[in-house]
Formats: sequence, structure tokens, C-alpha cells
Amino acid sequence: MKPVLLFLLALLAACSPAPAPRLQVVVDGTVHHLAASDLSPAHLLAQAGIPYSLDDRLLLNGSPVPIDVPLPSQAPLILDLQRARPIQIVTPSQTFPLTTAAATVGEALRSLGIELYLGDRVEPPPETPLTPGMTITITPGRELVLHAGPRTLRIRTAASTVGQALAEAGIPLIGADHAVPSEDEPLPADGQVRLIRVSESIESEYVFLPIQTERIVSSKLTPPAQEVIDPGEVGVILRRTRIRYHDGVEIARLTESEVTLRPARSRQVLSSFWAAKEMYATSYSPCRSGISGCSYGTASGMRVQHGVVAVNLEWYLALKGVRVYVPGYGIGVIADVCPGCKGKPWIDLGYSDENYVPWSSWVTVYFLPPEPAVIPWFLR
Repeated sequence: MKPVLLFLLALLAACSPAPAPRLQVVVDGTVHHLAASDLSPAHLLAQAGIPYSLDDRLLLNGSPVPIDVPLPSQAPLILDLQRARPIQIVTPSQTFPLTTAAATVGEALRSLGIELYLGDRVEPPPETPLTPGMTITITPGRELVLHAGPRTLRIRTAASTVGQALAEAGIPLIGADHAVPSEDEPLPADGQVRLIRVSESIESEYVFLPIQTERIVSSKLTPPAQEVIDPGEVGVILRRTRIRYHDGVEIARLTESEVTLRPARSRQVLSSFWAAKEMYATSYSPCRSGISGCSYGTASGMRVQHGVVAVNLEWYLALKGVRVYVPGYGIGVIADVCPGCKGKPWIDLGYSDENYVPWSSWVTVYFLPPEPAVIPWFLR
């Protein structure tokens, strides 16, 4: 009897209906335990009084499942109902609302078929969890060509300013560096940005100051004599110069400091003249003055003779009565006007007809003391 009893019990168990599978439904963080006799998700949610929208998303054990397809009967069964949330998408060309059950910003954009490329900017970032009423702003990147010295770099960026684009490219402005357009300007329409690297160096050098000549005029010396009283001394200064470079090319120099190590001392010369000038010398006499006949008078009223010299009108007005020494001629006084002495420093040496000497050569003319109150520009 015992084997027969065991057989009957087994047969009874086989014919008994299987118990309904247990499942969990997670809605907004709340877990609902259901005995699922009907494995259709739509029926399960309706029986549990859980409202459902077509925009919601249903996950079975982490994988999406449709609401109208029966679930498998094997355990465990964990349904996660993700509610759709209203959000707003903003692009440069349009703004539109969206209701989505996506978990993150990136997932929401993928559900719309919006592809993000390197250099595009999304705010908030794609990994940000989605919240109701969130606004997602998409700024597509654009191509930018960065010229940094000999290097050219092409990038794609959604930066709003040149400075932000340079920082994204890993070549930010440092110190006195600057960009064209400047770092706070928007990206240029032509997409071209030039980065100028600015560097500086300090250069130290010794500068020698030339000896100036201080002339002490004395009538005690016979012209054209002069004597050196003090030879003077060359001065020395230490100069520091700041040099600025743009991309390695020098563009400016600025003297920062000058320290006098030794002042220059003027050379003092005792001289018989207060000025000397290379001049073209010719000669004339009363009957050799370039006119028909003889003329003995001069502009000053003196008689044409040895010791009377003529210059052009400008020189005469500035130097009338000044004594000069001409080597080979001797001492004379500026007392006449030479109408033909034009185009170069020119002096016409006066003679009497009896002792006339022809001149036609360059010679150094020494101007003797006393010097005039105002030295004319042509003798400075």
C-alpha cells in the first residue's frame, strides 16, 4: 500500500496549479510586492492601481520591456516604472518641450536622435540626472584655426569667447600674451585666431660718453693756433634695457635705468678762433670785380684792398665787421658783399690792383675774437 500511496500523492501534486510568481514593482522609489497571476505589465499595473503613461518607461530587471507583452514566468521579476518628466531643449535654431522617461541628459538627447560631437557643449552635462522642468541647452561647436607662432592648430569648440577657446585647446594666455581678436571677444566670423606669445629680457651694457670740447677763445694766440689745457675724459654709464619680443621677434626696447659710473669731462682748448669753416676762396680787386671798369667801394664803405673780404648777403648781415684768418692770405675783415658767392660757403678775398693774387681753392677760414653775441646757424 505504501508505494501506491506515494504514487497518488505525486500525481495529485502534478495536477495542482502552480503558485503565481511573486514580483516587485518599483515606482518613484517605492517598492510594491505583487502576486502576478496575469503577467501582462499593463494588467499588473492596473490591478495594483498604478497609473501609467505611454511616455513612461518600463524596465524588467534593468532592461526595457513593452507594456503589452507578457512577462516571462521565471523569478525574480523586478519591474521599474520610470515616470516621464517634462523638460525643455534649447538649440541655436529652436526651443521645444519634451516629455521623456530618460534617466540622464545624455540619454534624453539620444532618445531624440541628437548626436553630440567633439566640441559641442551641453548644459547641464550629459551625465546629469534628469529632473522635471529641466532646460537643456545645446551649443554646437564650430571650427576654429589657432595660429600660435609657427604652429597651426584646428579645433572644434562651442566656447563663447576667444580666451575660453584657447583654454580648451590647452594653450591659454599667460602673462603678457595676447590674442587677435582679444581674449574677451567672441569667436571671429572667419574662424581665425592668432596667439601672440610675449616674452621679455633685460640687457645690460656699458655706454661711453664722448668728450665734448670746450673752446676758450683768446686773442693772445696767433691764429690759427690753439692749445689743449685739459684733454678731458670719456664718461661711462651702465644702462639696463628691457627688450620685448612677440613670438621671438624683437618689437620694442625700453631703457629702464642708467647709472653713471664715471661722468664725462670736457676737453678744454685755448684757441685763437671761435669758429672754423671750410670755404671756397676766390679773390677780387677794384678792377677785377667782374664788372666793366673799376670799383673801389664796398658794402661797408671801406676801400677794396688787402684785408677786406666779401661773403654772400646773409653771411654779411650776420658777420659784418668780424675778423677772419685765411691761411696764405692773412687776417681780413668781413666788409663787403659778394653777389656771385652762392650755392656753397664762399669767401672772396680783397686785394689792391697792384698786389692782386688769384684764388680758386678750398681753404679753412678761422673766425677770430671777439665772437658775436649770437653765433649764426651756419657756423654752429
